[in-house]
Amino acid sequence: MMLAVLVVGLVLSTGVARLGGALVGRARADAAADAAALAAADRLALGDDADAATTAARETATSNGASLVSCACAGTTAEVVVEVRVSELATLFGPARGRAKAEVRPECVVAVAEC
Repeated sequence: MMLAVLVVGLVLSTGVARLGGALVGRARADAAADAAALAAADRLALGDDADAATTAARETATSNGASLVSCACAGTTAEVVVEVRVSELATLFGPARGRAKAEVRPECVVAVAEC
């Protein structure tokens, strides 16, 4: 009976650790995606093209421990998807992905007081 309780406790502990690692990875991916989208939108607000916005998103994602999967950066909108590698314990769920969108409001570039 004691051995069965020990095995069940071990299985539950491992499951909780895996789930916790996956949730932490997801939070890191969301934060990296937010930062990358803001960096890309900043480049767009400064009048740069989509390539410069994508480069800024990639550099920002990398500096936040993520890799850029895609960047739809054009006009006034930057949508990014990033991936973060999670710990070995949480690899059952694969890499964590985060998505974010940032939009440049042209009226805020011209008249900051109205924003």
